[in-house]
Amino acid sequence: MEQEAYEDNSLVLAAEDFELDEFERYHYFTTQDRRCIAKLRAHGPVLLKGARGCGKSALMIEASRGLYPRDNSSGAIGIYISLRHLGLLQSEGSKYIELFCNLVVSELYSQLDLQGGETDIDSVPELQQLITQIAVDNGKRIVLLFDDAAHIGREASLSDFFDVFRTLSNNLISCKASIYPGVTKFGVRFDVYNDATVVDVNRSETADDFPHLFQEILDRRFSESLRDEKFGRHLPKITVCKLLGMAVLGNMRSFIYSCNELITSLNGHEGVVSISHISRAFKQLSNNYFWPLLEEVEPKLGVYQPMVDPANQIAHILLEKAGEKGERSAIILREIGQRLNKPLEILEYVGFIARKEVSRAMKSRGRGTRYILNLCNLTEYLDQTRINSIITDKFLQFHEESVEFHRGSDLYKLELPEPLEGHDLDILDKPITILRKSNAYPYGLTEYMLSLLAGHNFDDLEALVNASDEDLLAIENIGPQILKRIRSTVNQAIWM
Repeated sequence: MEQEAYEDNSLVLAAEDFELDEFERYHYFTTQDRRCIAKLRAHGPVLLKGARGCGKSALMIEASRGLYPRDNSSGAIGIYISLRHLGLLQSEGSKYIELFCNLVVSELYSQLDLQGGETDIDSVPELQQLITQIAVDNGKRIVLLFDDAAHIGREASLSDFFDVFRTLSNNLISCKASIYPGVTKFGVRFDVYNDATVVDVNRSETADDFPHLFQEILDRRFSESLRDEKFGRHLPKITVCKLLGMAVLGNMRSFIYSCNELITSLNGHEGVVSISHISRAFKQLSNNYFWPLLEEVEPKLGVYQPMVDPANQIAHILLEKAGEKGERSAIILREIGQRLNKPLEILEYVGFIARKEVSRAMKSRGRGTRYILNLCNLTEYLDQTRINSIITDKFLQFHEESVEFHRGSDLYKLELPEPLEGHDLDILDKPITILRKSNAYPYGLTEYMLSLLAGHNFDDLEALVNASDEDLLAIENIGPQILKRIRSTVNQAIWM
């Protein structure tokens, strides 16, 4: 029977779940990451774009750590603000503005240890005036780092946020925000390419420091389970880390999952990591994590909930043809890509694909978008449904060609359903049992944790989200660690 051999720190997936003193210990930033961080600390508005789990929050937190008050020598104030608040998710218009202003004021006064945080401000001009005055009083410009600004299934309030984002920015206030691929409703007043610099968190596999990044993370999080003796001469640690990083498209959260699956694949085996272990880990990750993600994400897509089925179909079409050819890259004709834009965005969000080139010439004429496919899902479509040393070397050396999808392909024939106009997030109405540890929630709540919550009027997820820490800690046998697990699982269910 397989064992789940997780090291304690591997259960902490989200950067914001780390205590500040632990953050540095478990995170590592490449030269490319440092360039992103520098842009986040500099003047001017910035949008940090990337799929879920790619490291946007870690970059924003690291940016704030190098600014005042965490770094007294800095010439700028850095205020990290998580927008993971249900009220913001459920409101729009003047109500959204009021909640947003209250949140920003509260974080400003709390992080700068100022008095008077109860100041009643409910308009953007008042908020801008207050922030500008704080900047003048401190003799430093202010950087506002808005994390989780965009929720994939709730776009109604996005135009409100970007209107605020644009209005707040001036010579003393620099707004930064993290967004997902495919955010389209920026509002009529926000011109994304003129009103902000877009920074894509897309790690280059060909960069010299790509494998070193993932080896650093492996050493920091799995120093015991995947120690040096577990790697041999034919598959050294640096090569395994590069392969795992490529397999999950450079996504940090998925890499941590892949390490856990590799540990399970070894299952106490005394030998070194082999291609068979990695292949088995890939297939387990595909079955136990990636495919269930489509199931997990569906109830939080709001109006785009009907797009999950076509996203599933697209994934199978891409993987089947790529697997047949032994390739991991696909070019989709621009006309097809534009029509299938939303399901492709969903696949990018859950880490099935990663966009590498917006416009690439096709052999079959025309131009298309080139995507790299997740190697974990692709493994089951390869010859003999496993990777081997030949195909591994091919991928590691980037000796590959792209499969193409043009007007005669199955993608061209695929029909899309209509969005559910006015449809809200189903996830909030789900019973809390949806958080049970499962393939969709590998680090979900145990039966014991759910039993502690039973009988306390937490009938649905919305009630649990709205419960304060004090409410939960008042329940018998719920302490700080179980509370942390509950909050982390709830965040995954709604935002991650």
